[in-house]
Amino acid sequence: MAKNYFDITLALAGICQSAMLVQQLAHKGQCDDEMFEVSLRSTLDLNPSSTLAVYGNQPANLKLGLESMLGMLNASRAGPGAELTRYTLSLMVLERKLHANKKALDELAKRIVQLERQLTHFDLLSETLISALAAIYVDILSPLGPRIQVSGTSAMLQNTQIQAKIRAALLAGIRSAVLWQQVGGGRLQLMFGRNRLFKQARQILAQS
Repeated sequence: MAKNYFDITLALAGICQSAMLVQQLAHKGQCDDEMFEVSLRSTLDLNPSSTLAVYGNQPANLKLGLESMLGMLNASRAGPGAELTRYTLSLMVLERKLHANKKALDELAKRIVQLERQLTHFDLLSETLISALAAIYVDILSPLGPRIQVSGTSAMLQNTQIQAKIRAALLAGIRSAVLWQQVGGGRLQLMFGRNRLFKQARQILAQS
């Protein structure tokens, strides 16, 4: 069966976007708020009508992820590109652990439904909701292991608000990794389909 590289590329860009947000937060203490909101919002849609719907039906909402993905597919084995690759692959590994654990999956769905109720009272980028997203990551995903080691400046990594944002971004990365599997993504594409992914990402970027 032919793979739908459009959907696979969008989902991979979603993972890369989260990885890039983690990198920005860990090194600089700030990130692209617009892209951060897109990634966080993607965690709330458990029954999307399409892959693009997860990201607000706009390819431009994944601009950071698509650009990061192009960089990652082209990257050398050292430097910022290598860090991004490590986060992306770590999120994929963690998603497989989640997939194999029905109890964790059920708990995750339950917590996300509860979160949607809070959205009627708080803004998605409010400290309250970012803390709630971070808590879901810590309570449900971290124990599945292995832990994702985040690199950055110690001042940023010790700041509790930035820690919460990083964990919320990692949770969004898991959402995209779930999607990546659902639409037919896998390690084989990363090994043998890099050119197809690269070409598709460039096409989507050109249209966004």
